[in-house]
Amino acid sequence: MTEGARRENREFRLGGINHLALVCSDMQRTIDFYSGVLGMPLIKTLDLPGGMGQHFFFDCGGGDCVAFFWFPDAPDAVPGISAPVSRPEQGELLSAVGSMNHVAFHVPPEEFEEYRHRLQAKGVEVSPILNHDDSPFGVAGAMHEGVFVRSFYFQDPDGILLEFACWTRTFTDADVSHTPKTAADRRVPAPGPSSR
Repeated sequence: MTEGARRENREFRLGGINHLALVCSDMQRTIDFYSGVLGMPLIKTLDLPGGMGQHFFFDCGGGDCVAFFWFPDAPDAVPGISAPVSRPEQGELLSAVGSMNHVAFHVPPEEFEEYRHRLQAKGVEVSPILNHDDSPFGVAGAMHEGVFVRSFYFQDPDGILLEFACWTRTFTDADVSHTPKTAADRRVPAPGPSSR
């Protein structure tokens, strides 16, 4: 955990993420991956009223869930818009405003490399290990004291980008030092009311 994460929310007593809801094309294939490959227990299933679809919940630890909707009329994914085209080390991280870019699961640092090998043994294509730091490229070739998180990426059967990550140091106030960008900084003009 980080110093910043221990700071108290004075507005709301939040306990983390209850669930993140995603959309899949095949619920059985999603169960096979999230329960079968990643080992997440399927804890709740719902058929939505009026034949609208299904909503299933997987326990991803810490009292949090990853949930999936299946809609019979859901449009196909549009890589590069609804989610990144591929993994970050392949040069892709871009997705549209309002999209869910990726889901990062916290894993214990002492199990991190073993978990990567375990996924590979199950036939999951995983990225190289990335040592994220504050260098100009954002990733170091080797561990050093400036690395703040180690991670690797992989995709589920629908191409949803997933990440296993572990913090490697405690954050301080110095870690919050960048001026936030605004809509005016975007290279793509924001759509106006007439474009909707």
